Amino acid sequence: MITFVPEPHLLDSPRGRHWPHLPVPGVGTAPVPAAVDAVIVGGGPAGLAVASALWHHGVEDVLVLDSADQPCGRFFARIDLLRQRILRSPYEHHPGVEGYRDCELLDFARLHWSLLTPVERREVRMAQAGHRSVVPVDVFEAYCRHIIAGHHVDERYRRATVREVRPAADAVTVRTDTFAVDARFVVLCTGEERRLAPREWWGGGAPPPRVGYWDEPAAAGAGQLVVVGAGLTAAHLVTNALAEGTRVHWVVREDVERYQCADVNSSFFRPEGRARFGRVKWDDRLELMNRFRRASVMFEFRPRFQQAEAAGRLVVHRGRTVERVHDVPGDSAVVRLGDGEQVIGDRVALAIGTAPSIGEGLLPEAAVAARDGWPDLDDRTLAYRRAPRVFAVGAAAGMALGPAARNIDGHRVATARVAAAVAAGLRDGCAAPIPGLPDQVAAHV
Repeated sequence: MITFVPEPHLLDSPRGRHWPHLPVPGVGTAPVPAAVDAVIVGGGPAGLAVASALWHHGVEDVLVLDSADQPCGRFFARIDLLRQRILRSPYEHHPGVEGYRDCELLDFARLHWSLLTPVERREVRMAQAGHRSVVPVDVFEAYCRHIIAGHHVDERYRRATVREVRPAADAVTVRTDTFAVDARFVVLCTGEERRLAPREWWGGGAPPPRVGYWDEPAAAGAGQLVVVGAGLTAAHLVTNALAEGTRVHWVVREDVERYQCADVNSSFFRPEGRARFGRVKWDDRLELMNRFRRASVMFEFRPRFQQAEAAGRLVVHRGRTVERVHDVPGDSAVVRLGDGEQVIGDRVALAIGTAPSIGEGLLPEAAVAARDGWPDLDDRTLAYRRAPRVFAVGAAAGMALGPAARNIDGHRVATARVAAAVAAGLRDGCAAPIPGLPDQVAAHV
């Protein structure tokens, strides 16, 4: 019997190593065409996976649009803001392409063995043996650069903020802040945005001056920090503050912190798990999503948190809800808990989760046809039923793919379906599903 022993030193994995023969991703400079075969809205790991898959299908007339300076720019900017050193996703979860003999993330790590630390090499061996593994951010970032260069994604990338996606029967118009382009198909890879605090915490709108969300830069030097949230982002905020000598109060709604390999039960990453999810009705899917999309922290954090709590540098408020957050005179902020206790800090950091971007604000409301916060997608192709030339990859596909949709491996599963559907539609001249499946999506046009 093998007992898993977490390695906390993984949290200190290096950043900024020089990876040979890997160009820094740029942005295409050619004029934006008036029309293309496909537009990918969002240039993060999901958009990178879709662009790479389309390249393997021979679809090269593609534009990737994102507000960041380069592919995956916003993804890694958020990681840098948290000073994150490792990803939760194991080596088998990567933005490479399923079904093709590509260089996968594990292959890439082995090719650069000399650059890895002994702890990182141990993770590679764990992955080769089929056990849980953890990927250093540095390795993942270099691998993304490899995928970008090898599939010419940088040449198809344009920095632009997409304002509107307007579907029609035979094309989709994508309008940005600087140009418009018509596409035969559009794939939305817009990821997730921070979840806003309940209005009752401070009356809605912008938070008080000494209160901020996890993705906002915070001034250093706080003597005492209050972190609200129970997930991996909160864990990084706690870790960074402790490393700076800050005393931390951590407010966790559950009775105990949840330490797990992943937020999602591993069964949902496997075909049988996704099939199980697809066989049940909508209300049952909602119940499964609520049960298995629960915040948790990687095992690697536990030894450090236990030591900090024993030393009094970390105070964990377990099983507590937040009633109000506000400033008080004297440069302090107060979190009032449900039982009346007040937790005071120099600042408050909110890491209360994210919400999927489902196309609202881009697509017409009728095309999204949102229900319980989820878009109406075809389970087989992930096309919007009321806009079948538009597809969703990422968290927005959660009610079609299950809880794993928001993870990198879920992106790969979604990408395989979407890329095949787009390639078939271009070949056949219509909005078409994956070849061989009945009930043509084109019937909805």
